[in-house]
Amino acid sequence: MPSKVISGVVLAGGLGSRLGGEDKGLVEIDHVPMVKLVLERFAPQVDPIVINANRNLARYEAFGYPVVTDENNDFEGPLAGIAAALGWCSTPYLATAPCDTPFLPRDFVVRLFEALRKSEAQIAVAFAGDRPQPAFTVIAVTLKPALTKFLAQGGRKISTWYRQQSYVEVDFGADVAPFANINTEDDLAVAVQRQIKFRD
Repeated sequence: MPSKVISGVVLAGGLGSRLGGEDKGLVEIDHVPMVKLVLERFAPQVDPIVINANRNLARYEAFGYPVVTDENNDFEGPLAGIAAALGWCSTPYLATAPCDTPFLPRDFVVRLFEALRKSEAQIAVAFAGDRPQPAFTVIAVTLKPALTKFLAQGGRKISTWYRQQSYVEVDFGADVAPFANINTEDDLAVAVQRQIKFRD
C-alpha cells in the first residue's frame, strides 16, 4: 500500500444508547478504553488518523490524535462522522472503523484498498458472515460532496448511501467476531473475557 494514500477515522461520535448512554469509545475492557484498543489495531494500517467524537473531546485528544466533530450537534450517525473526517482528510482515500470493535482485523484496510483498486469502485465495504459490515470501509475522498448532499436531504442510513455510489463488497469469510460491536452489557462481558485471553 503506498504511504500517505489512506487516512483513517475512528468513529466515536454516537450516543451509546444501547449501552446506557455511555460514550462507548471510553468504556473500558480489562481496564483499557475501547478506543485505545481500536487505535492499536487500526493506526498501523493508515496514516494519518483522526478520531470523530462529539463529547468528552479532551479525553479523546489525550490519545494523541486530532479529533473532529460532526458538522452539527444532532448525533446523525456514522455518516455524519464520515463526512466530518472526509472534510479533514488530505489523502485520496479514507478508511473507517467504529470505536466499539476492539478486535477488528489488522489487515482489513489493505484488503479493502486492493479490492477498490481492482474494481475501480469508489467505496469498498467489508462483508463477513452473511452480511455487510458497513462501518468498515475505504472511501474515495471525492465522494465528500455526494455525502454532504445526502445528509442535507435527510439521509441517514449508511447502506442506502453506499448503494447510490459505485461500491464493492470484500468477503472476510464466516467469522464475524473481529467485526463485532460492543452494544450491550453482555457484549462487554464477553469482550472482557476475550481481551483477558489475548493478554494471557
